[in-house]
Amino acid sequence: MTLGTAARVLVVVVAVIAVAGVALLVGQRRLIYLPDTSTPPPAAEVLPGARDVRLTTDDGLELGAWLVPAAEPTGPGAGFTVLLAPGNGGNRLDRARLAAALSLAGFTTLLVDYRGYGGNPGRPTEDGLALDARAARNHLVEIENVPPDRLLYLGESLGTGVATGLAAAYPPAGLLLRSPFVDLPSVARHHYPFLPTVLLWDRFPVAATVARLGVPVTVVYGTADTIVPPAQSERVADAAPHLVERVVLPGVGHNDPPMFGRPVVDAMTRLAAAVRS
Repeated sequence: MTLGTAARVLVVVVAVIAVAGVALLVGQRRLIYLPDTSTPPPAAEVLPGARDVRLTTDDGLELGAWLVPAAEPTGPGAGFTVLLAPGNGGNRLDRARLAAALSLAGFTTLLVDYRGYGGNPGRPTEDGLALDARAARNHLVEIENVPPDRLLYLGESLGTGVATGLAAAYPPAGLLLRSPFVDLPSVARHHYPFLPTVLLWDRFPVAATVARLGVPVTVVYGTADTIVPPAQSERVADAAPHLVERVVLPGVGHNDPPMFGRPVVDAMTRLAAAVRS
């Protein structure tokens, strides 16, 4: 290769990197947040006994959410309330099955929709989702009179970043992380190895935050997860100083039915038992 050819190749490589960087800066949040913006039906039409609630954020947004009461008041989750921080796709209607299963186990559950999701105003960002989670926690403690020592956080996928951030500021009785990742740049590098992830605005440092938490933590993940590499979930579990349980689901993918059903509910039940004792 001649010097001139090498120079031209270098120019092309630099140009490609520059274009990729600009594209990442402009469109990164469209890759991260995949909201279903449609407004779900009234809660009671989907889940018997559930009701619609409004959450008010510190930056003045009103967000719709569902509060799903315990259907079995003597179940193993009796007395505990779950704040569910969802992943990056869909809206609260997609978590109705999980909320119903938690309800049958005796848990009350707040199904949160972030800004920009489920008919809510605003656009999702890491800082914005933190405010949304704080509004959800404030509603449960201040309006619904949930004792903080009976409040559990459940974060799924991207929501593990939201839930761990909330736990650092407002420690719950226990924290369940479903399909957690080390941090957002680590996931981005897995899927887009040639993009300059240093330019990511939103970071969600899950593993580093978990390492500082003093609360009981359960980690659930599937071995066939192609969205969040199982090795990253393992690293989060390894980082937890107070790990209650590591639940590994063989052959289960990121959005497979078990991730919204019995394995997660059973893990939450065992977490509640560990907290209760």
